[in-house]
Amino acid sequence: MAGVNLIGSYNYALVALSVLIAMFASYAALDVAGRVTAAGGWTRAVWLLGGAGAMGTGIWSMHYIGMLAFILPIPVAYHWPTVLLSLFAAILASVVALGVVSRQKMGWFRALAGSVLMGAGIASMHYIGMAAMRLPAVCQFNSYLVVLSVVFAVLISLAALWITFHFRDEKTGIGWEKLAGAVVMGAAIPVMHYTGMAAASFTPSGMPADLSDAVSISTLGTAGIATVTFIVLGLALLTSWVDKRYATQTLEVQEEKLQQSEAYLSEAQRISHTGSFGWRVSTGEIIWSEETFRIFQYNRTTRPTVEVVLQRVHPEDAALVKQTMERASQHGKDFDHEYRLVMPDSSVKYVHVVAHALRDESGSIEFVGAVMDVTERMRAEEALRQAQADLAHVNRVTTMGELTASLAHEVNQPIAAAVTNANTCLRWLAGDIPNVEEAREAAMRIVNDGRRAAEIISRIRLLFKKSTPERESVDVNAVIREMIVLLRGEATRYSISVRTELAADLPQIIGDRVQLQQVMMNLIMNGIDAMKDVDGTRELAIKSQRVENEHLLVSVSDTGVGLPPQADQIFNAFFTTKIQGTGMGLSISRSIVESHGGHLCAANNFPCGASFHVTLPAKVEVHK
Repeated sequence: MAGVNLIGSYNYALVALSVLIAMFASYAALDVAGRVTAAGGWTRAVWLLGGAGAMGTGIWSMHYIGMLAFILPIPVAYHWPTVLLSLFAAILASVVALGVVSRQKMGWFRALAGSVLMGAGIASMHYIGMAAMRLPAVCQFNSYLVVLSVVFAVLISLAALWITFHFRDEKTGIGWEKLAGAVVMGAAIPVMHYTGMAAASFTPSGMPADLSDAVSISTLGTAGIATVTFIVLGLALLTSWVDKRYATQTLEVQEEKLQQSEAYLSEAQRISHTGSFGWRVSTGEIIWSEETFRIFQYNRTTRPTVEVVLQRVHPEDAALVKQTMERASQHGKDFDHEYRLVMPDSSVKYVHVVAHALRDESGSIEFVGAVMDVTERMRAEEALRQAQADLAHVNRVTTMGELTASLAHEVNQPIAAAVTNANTCLRWLAGDIPNVEEAREAAMRIVNDGRRAAEIISRIRLLFKKSTPERESVDVNAVIREMIVLLRGEATRYSISVRTELAADLPQIIGDRVQLQQVMMNLIMNGIDAMKDVDGTRELAIKSQRVENEHLLVSVSDTGVGLPPQADQIFNAFFTTKIQGTGMGLSISRSIVESHGGHLCAANNFPCGASFHVTLPAKVEVHK
């Protein structure tokens, strides 16, 4: 009977069992692939190796039970080391499969390369497994069917990778969808196996089979293989289910905390009137927080865009806002600016926008930071400025009230001189021969005295005037001279000499003349108050000079009692060493100086007295 092929048959119960194992292994592969994808670090490696072991065991078991389902009329044993090698090939193919499908992206090249490797592994498993057969017959293969079985292995692997990749996510691959994918995959995998089995033909041989390290598999052994396979796959599914439940619970806790944090953040934004936004320049997509919608007074259904933002911007600020956004989008630089919004009810709102530029892996620019409603702050600052101006005005009026007697003396001087000169003029005109020339000179003196009185009154009126600050070019030396003239009577009253050393080339500054007059008046009056009760020399020295960095320095020094022990508090509001003092003069003076970009400080003199130093930025002059 040599040369006649042996006729084999199939145990259809085992065939059905092999297909069932293939489907079970496929379902386990879908489930485990989701865990591998969700894991990271060493946990991912554990899931990859463990999942590949379970998946490879299922594929191998399907193949081996499929071989046991093939019944020949001769005894068949299996070389167990070769059988273990085929199991290793199945596990290696599973490692490749899970490694490919657990990536975030699976392009066609990766899918094809993975399917070739996986198909080669499955084909190797099959033919290594057939090589483990020990029987008194010669096995021959149909080359066409062998090639066809390998092609089937690659195509089935490609389909398996695609199904596993798309059904791996437990959120979209649960229940019937995943089960349907497992059925399709499980039904396709045995196709390769039974095509490979069909490629083999057996002819009897007179040579006895080499049964070293070979074992025969009984019905009980087949049942044991199936049982162990189901246990391994079941444990894999159970472990995956436990891990999934734990991950789900952890995710729920994290989501709950995230929702709580978002609620806190939303409430904090609402309380602080600070919204957040994201702006992806490449797509124009803008995302607003709830508070940002409230700030711009848009409905949540409105889709935020650059045009929507510009619709709210005040017309006077629109060009600057548009320019800032265009420059930021072109150069990818952070930006920080304030502008006004016009609300539907025509009210004006002030916002402060801070944006930080980020770049993703593709180089696209996205801006994040914050938008703050600073309307209340702007109103508060304006109210503070107004209150400071009112307080400064009250301080001036109070000081001028204290100087009423001295000012009356200053005004009386030119008036008395004018009366004297008028009488003199009359005498020159009343003579037998009127002396017109002398009368003219007397009349000119009257005019000068009147102008002097008018100037004094004009300066007093300016100090009493309540108006908004007006910045102009100011000659600081002229301000000093005006205050010396105005307060000369007060200095004379206490026998105080006033010495000036004013730089001739002192540059002008940009500032408010009345405010600077108030500063000089406060400093001179403080010097006079410090000296009026001391014995010895009473001298007030006022000096102006240029200093470095285009600044000028004005110093007011006295020979009085010096600064109090709490010298660091003299510029604090309401701090005073005078019985009738308000404690506001130096505080207001420092505020005025700082509003002009300058600095006011004080120090004790040796051996007595104190000096106050005012530093102001000079006006930039154009030299022709």
